[in-house]
Amino acid sequence: MKVCTDACVLGAYADVTGSEPAGSEPVNRILDIGTGTGLLALMAAQRNATALVDAVEIDEAAFGQAQENVAASPFAQRISLFRERIQDFSVGYGQYDRILTNPPFYTNHLRSPDAAVNRALHTDDLPFEELVQAVRQLMTPEGLWWVLLPPYESGRLAELAQKAGLQPFRRLILRHHTRKPAFRFVTGYSFKTGTCVEETLDIYEVDGRTYTSAFRALLRDFYLIF
Repeated sequence: MKVCTDACVLGAYADVTGSEPAGSEPVNRILDIGTGTGLLALMAAQRNATALVDAVEIDEAAFGQAQENVAASPFAQRISLFRERIQDFSVGYGQYDRILTNPPFYTNHLRSPDAAVNRALHTDDLPFEELVQAVRQLMTPEGLWWVLLPPYESGRLAELAQKAGLQPFRRLILRHHTRKPAFRFVTGYSFKTGTCVEETLDIYEVDGRTYTSAFRALLRDFYLIF
């Protein structure tokens, strides 16, 4: 499984340390829903030196990759991996101060012959309604949920989330560069009501090759090329 730029932005942007006013309580437990290669779980453990991170993944091959990556990292003692559906993930594990999700989002697009690709990209195994319900049960009252989606799907999720009592408080609009439309939103949700603050991040300068200073600043702790 490839590591995508937009997923790296989510991992670097989402508050996992308690710096966000919407969720300023101590961050002791973090959940990564659909961890894939383990990217977000590893980034969260790197950014928060004390939190325990649980990561859930249903695909066997991806789960194996996550196991290898976590074992090879300095954070192996603080990351626990679970191979199961988030719908079946027991609240007996407790609730989480932060939840990170890079969910599948295609609904009616052409299918790949690769079942693992379909699972990663299509909502069949994790409909938005069930994702929202799982987050509602697993997040602490003071917790924050950070999710990455394309703009249209982000709007669909926002409607479902608000019906479940989860309110957007921050949104990062991600563009390739200033002359391109937004292609991903990183949205933070909480159980508190308030205004949603929006900001924009361009990955490249207009030439489409040179990384912007803002992107470099956000990803410099994770990208070796910076």
